[in-house]
Amino acid sequence: MKIIINHSSMVPIYEQLIEQIKAMILNEELKADDSLPSVRTLAKELKISALTVKKAYDNLEEEGFTVTVHGKGTYVAAANQEAKLEQQKREIESELEAVIQKAQRLGMKNAEIEALFSLIMEDETC
Repeated sequence: MKIIINHSSMVPIYEQLIEQIKAMILNEELKADDSLPSVRTLAKELKISALTVKKAYDNLEEEGFTVTVHGKGTYVAAANQEAKLEQQKREIESELEAVIQKAQRLGMKNAEIEALFSLIMEDETC
């Protein structure tokens, strides 16, 4: 499992872990029932606190991406297609919001943004 931690980022390390592991699950690099490294192993590999890894693993479990079996480890949760699709929709929505905000900052009117979006959609469906 390849995880890259950016220590100079404003994003907390545990959030970087969460996002990268989620991405691996959503991209199916990690599949249902694959085991994640132990908290201590991953902490040692990344040279970070075990508490940071534990916090990330706990969050992933709360969101339904992983399951922890006491004494055995943390595993990728069985594919919940609906949760996966919902996560992907949230990511697309966030990216669209960023693009719309950028267009508005550049002085585009909502009608112009909608027209551009429609034009792009027409090109993509052909």
